[in-house]
Amino acid sequence: MKRDRLYPLSHAPVHFHFRQSPADFVVTEIPLYDFSGEGEHLILKVRKKGLTTWQMLEIFSAHLGVKVRDIGYAGLKDKDAMTVQYLSLHKKSEERLADFSHPAIKILETTRHANKLRIGHLKGNRFFIRLKKVSPTDAAKIDSLLAWIGENGSPNYFGWQRFGKEGDNFETARAVIEGKKRIRNRKTRDFLMSAYQSHLFNLWLAKRIEISRLFDGLKPKELKQIFVWNDEVIDAVAKTPHFFKLLPGDVAQHYPHGKLFTVSELGEEARRFQERAVSPTGILPGLKAKQATDLAWEIEKEFIEEVPAPGGRRYAWIWPEEVEGRYKKEEWHYELHFTLPKGSYATVVLEMIANRPLKEV
Repeated sequence: MKRDRLYPLSHAPVHFHFRQSPADFVVTEIPLYDFSGEGEHLILKVRKKGLTTWQMLEIFSAHLGVKVRDIGYAGLKDKDAMTVQYLSLHKKSEERLADFSHPAIKILETTRHANKLRIGHLKGNRFFIRLKKVSPTDAAKIDSLLAWIGENGSPNYFGWQRFGKEGDNFETARAVIEGKKRIRNRKTRDFLMSAYQSHLFNLWLAKRIEISRLFDGLKPKELKQIFVWNDEVIDAVAKTPHFFKLLPGDVAQHYPHGKLFTVSELGEEARRFQERAVSPTGILPGLKAKQATDLAWEIEKEFIEEVPAPGGRRYAWIWPEEVEGRYKKEEWHYELHFTLPKGSYATVVLEMIANRPLKEV
């Protein structure tokens, strides 16, 4: 797989064994809002393991005698994990639900709400991850790296899962775009286009991380020998406090949600970025995607292609919350807990700690 993820820190690789499994990878969905306790829809808090969300929906569909599309859910969850998430059903399914039983699914709680759950109706996800074969030396490194992440945040790459088992489904998408291959199934084609957009985003973000690492490691005098930018711009960017360097013309967004806007006052927006009030975004190339301007555009335009799909923007930088780590020296296990906003990948945080690819082969 082509390496399209570069991380902020240049430490030597940290060694541990990680394999997604229900015992070592637990994901708990955080709802976007509190449920009212009354209304036309049943809200189920369910725990599953060894199933995709789609497989779970099909199991409920078969038992309840409803169509899969009638079951609401907020997000898709991993198969090779234990996951806790929320589903919604019309209240007419309550009687049939009473005798539901499945070895890989447990209904933990039920309540009511006025609306059906929709994709994206979640605030984020809480993760528990167990790393194995961690030496005391590497455990100390992980402690230090978690402290850095807790203070500074993390790049918001798409993880390897986005790109298929071989990590190259974007190559198929490129062949479709170039007319070298035809995909008749619309859903498959849309998914491939989305994967290609994700690949271009990752390449852009890796470039911006590379630039940020240069600013982090060099003095302005040295930077002026590398970049063909205005000296005043280099000085202004160098003075910004965060590792990830905002540039004039970046498209930023209020964090953790809000409106997009173009960065014009670099110093002021860099201050708000440091305070976690806003975050820069990268482009998902496609139709109607808002583009950067000024210096940020000069970099962004290298990663824009004509993708026949709706475009958009994605946070380039996020802040994991409630970051916790505990080393079990007797077992050589390291246990991590952290919360990420929706759409962000826990495995990206792990790769940042390891400073190496973690894709299983």
